[in-house]
Amino acid sequence: MKDTDDTPRRRRAGGRRGHAERAGTAVHEQMPWSQPRNPDRPAEPLDADGVQAIHAGVVRILQEIGIEFLNPEACDVLRRAGCRVEGTNVRMDEDFLMAQLAHCPAEFTITPRNPERALRIGGNWMAFGNVSSPPNYWDVHTPKQSGSMERYVDLIKLTQHFNCIHFAGGYPVEPIDVHASVRHLDCLFEKLTLTDKVVHAYSLGRERVEDVMEMTRIAGGLTREEFDSEPHMYTNINSVSPLKHDFPMLEGAMIHARRNQPVIVTPFTLAGAMAPVTMSGAVTLSLAEGLAAIALLQCVNPGAPVVIGTFTSNVDMKSGAPAFGTPEYMRATQMTGQMARFYGLPVRSSGVCAANVPDGQAMWETGHSLWAAVQSGTNVVYHAAGWLEGGLIASPEKFVMDCEVIQQIQRYFEPATWATTPDDIAIDAIRDVGPDGHYFGTQHTQERYQTAFYQPFVSDWRNWEAWDAAGGVWTAERAYALSRRILEAFEPPAMDAAVREELAAFVAKRKEEGGAPTDF
Repeated sequence: MKDTDDTPRRRRAGGRRGHAERAGTAVHEQMPWSQPRNPDRPAEPLDADGVQAIHAGVVRILQEIGIEFLNPEACDVLRRAGCRVEGTNVRMDEDFLMAQLAHCPAEFTITPRNPERALRIGGNWMAFGNVSSPPNYWDVHTPKQSGSMERYVDLIKLTQHFNCIHFAGGYPVEPIDVHASVRHLDCLFEKLTLTDKVVHAYSLGRERVEDVMEMTRIAGGLTREEFDSEPHMYTNINSVSPLKHDFPMLEGAMIHARRNQPVIVTPFTLAGAMAPVTMSGAVTLSLAEGLAAIALLQCVNPGAPVVIGTFTSNVDMKSGAPAFGTPEYMRATQMTGQMARFYGLPVRSSGVCAANVPDGQAMWETGHSLWAAVQSGTNVVYHAAGWLEGGLIASPEKFVMDCEVIQQIQRYFEPATWATTPDDIAIDAIRDVGPDGHYFGTQHTQERYQTAFYQPFVSDWRNWEAWDAAGGVWTAERAYALSRRILEAFEPPAMDAAVREELAAFVAKRKEEGGAPTDF
């Protein structure tokens, strides 16, 4: 469904920032909404020769081996642009690749229906998103089960509630109780009415993409021209490693590029399975696949906003199962971030784990993944909260626990943690206390104690005796209880009644028309 260019303009819908922050503190204290900037120099494991070696490998793959583009329109675009196309195999040389990458913006802004939730992508900006696309749900009181719309809505509400979550990515759990032909309509209606953050479209066919674009346009109170003039949503596509891009994702990506909506290109390469067992080989293959698609999108619309994604990890060579949050995953993320800067592109990574429940393994693997994002200079962090079982389970308590980690990262970024003014150096307080006193009662401490340190919302800092006397509740149980309180107190962000009515009418009309084609 397409809108016409003369669509009447309405005022933009969206809740006020104050409402969002009050809703966030109704159940527990949390840091206010803000998009963090990473002040640290990124880790760069590659020396200059290493960067050139990986780039040379990328060029050889694209020039000598080629990438399979399983979409005739994409092949036609690249053929007309000067690439060598034989069937579905596309080869491009270094000059062509670098000329296309030169069109890519190093930074851009995505503005959702609430402009106060706009996100800057690139530079040292970071944005954290919710878990996306698990087929199953689990919590400490619910056995593993297939996703449903009820669970989807719960996780969308958590996405809106936590100020440290900056965008609503794909479906936080797949609601399989809604037919695939209309699932995108119901999911986006809930997402656009229960959140005012940046949203995502799955690139699974023209109809789904155009429906989501139209719903996002309506929710923002935008004309067709206003929507197409700058980013308001985005998509993420994956290659079919090794060396392929499939039809529907390429189709969706090209539609986004033509309308100036960002595309994140994220090859999913597992070293030892779909990529070489060496991390440098896996990263090189991943970059070749991703950059080939980015070159296509620049041919479609030079200057279209894009992000290079990394999802390079390893497998357990004993079982073949994917592993995440490993030392190899961390290095691959750092290497990809370094190469993204070489190519002048924003970068995406993920907060992931292989653990089946929100236990110690889940948190150290996710913690490693999130800190690898920080170290790599990542701009967009997918799956930052709620991911279990290698992406097969979404969990509300894991969502809450991950948000605790993300908030700590954001606190770590704050300049107050390393300020060196005379008041911060505190020589007078040191002199007054001397060698025999303590700082609890000093004026210097009394003036700062409420804001001096990070305050957790799920961690328990009491000693064992106090914790045991209070019931000895383990972290996952505390997180689950907090998630339920959040859901019970949830208030959706403000939306103009006329906008909501128009959204509902669009959904009803598209359902009458049959929704999107499906093989089901």
